[in-house]
Amino acid sequence: MPFRIKLRVTQGPLKGMEYVFPDRTSTILGRGVDCHPRLPDDEAHQTISRHHCLLDVNPPRARIRDLGSLNGTWVNGRVIGRRSGPEAPERTVVEDYREHDLNDGDQVRLGETVYLVSVETGDPEDVTRREESVFGTTETLDRRERSGGQAGVPGEKDPAALLRVLAEGIKKGDKSVACLRGLSVVRMLGRGASGVAYLVRRGKSGEPLALKILMPQGGLGQGDAPMFMREVENTKALRHPNVVRLFDSAGYGGLLFYTMDYCNGGSLEDLRAKRGGRVSLKEALPLVLQALDGLDYIHNAEIPRVRLADGSYGRGRGLVHRDLKPGNIFLSVRGKAVTAKIADVGVGKAFDTAGLSGLTRTGAVAGTPVFMPRQQIINFKYAKPDVDVWALAATFYRIISGAYPRDFDTGKDPWRVVLETQPVPIRQRAPQVPEALARVIDRALIDNPEILFQGAAELKKAIQAAL
Repeated sequence: MPFRIKLRVTQGPLKGMEYVFPDRTSTILGRGVDCHPRLPDDEAHQTISRHHCLLDVNPPRARIRDLGSLNGTWVNGRVIGRRSGPEAPERTVVEDYREHDLNDGDQVRLGETVYLVSVETGDPEDVTRREESVFGTTETLDRRERSGGQAGVPGEKDPAALLRVLAEGIKKGDKSVACLRGLSVVRMLGRGASGVAYLVRRGKSGEPLALKILMPQGGLGQGDAPMFMREVENTKALRHPNVVRLFDSAGYGGLLFYTMDYCNGGSLEDLRAKRGGRVSLKEALPLVLQALDGLDYIHNAEIPRVRLADGSYGRGRGLVHRDLKPGNIFLSVRGKAVTAKIADVGVGKAFDTAGLSGLTRTGAVAGTPVFMPRQQIINFKYAKPDVDVWALAATFYRIISGAYPRDFDTGKDPWRVVLETQPVPIRQRAPQVPEALARVIDRALIDNPEILFQGAAELKKAIQAAL
């Protein structure tokens, strides 16, 4: 049986209530209408904030973060975070509100309500090897976006050591790395918290590929690599000119790796940096429209293995990316033609299913907070395609304005900013954007109470009509 996290109310007016989380998700605890568990908005619960704390669950791990509540979030009698005074909650300082891992038997108190945390079923020994779910750290937002979150992971100081591990497997004739035979390493493309990427070439054809090596910090348990590969088969099934194609994937020596299309133009984030922080509308527009084509395909493509309503697996349609941002949209340059391609489709989901989440999606609740709509924080598990549409609109905003849609001052708690503030109209940041197009972008970034544009094709049509 798989793990699940259970919260049982042991003290307070709701005593006896239970909340069970069997899958990867994030949720908010508080008095707000969008919270789960939601506490009553009555006199007995006035010491609990509307958005009190954030719970990130990836069984058997769970982690909690105070969201700048006035009276604090308490774990086992110790306050883990609260704002220091009567200032508005969105002004709370990030460094004051760190995340706290929850363990079986922990007690979490909000006001007079106490929850008992239970980690149920599964193999107890397996807990020690599973990678913990990860929120953001106290890094700056820019660094968090570039690196994907945590630093100091194994292999970061010597990424070539990862290549040596795989080379050892090839030398031994291990079948897991047979797909790497004949590849020659050209150079390192980049590295981050999740791993390292190399430019490689096929021996006979000289075809360039990107090899990405991922580093599970908690190590690979028996069955993790096969589970990852089964899930990533969905990504291999994708065939579209605006989606990075994934070829081979496997695990060896505690590492996971896969090969994919090499895009010689870098990412949209690289392009923004090359252009001094902003990409001209003339250059950005066709790339965004292409990315919307790719996103529409991803959301509607036939997928070989999806979880059905009855819990079984079968064929289905569409994937949700959940982590779209400028750094995940790559550019392929051939002569004067530049093609935008969406990368990392389904990879994060594969890690989640294998119990290794946080390796590719650090810096947020399974995503990058500066490109997340509020719906994705409130309930990550049931994220729908519209969260990707919002994120692509946010990406468009970012590359042409040089700013994030919301006002992420580094002295504010970013989670509360996403939950309780509205995006800044783009013409306040980029007055050169035509009014008609600005209206479309601003509408696309509405996420309270709901996201306005439900599909990528709908947003593309609206953008084209505004030109």
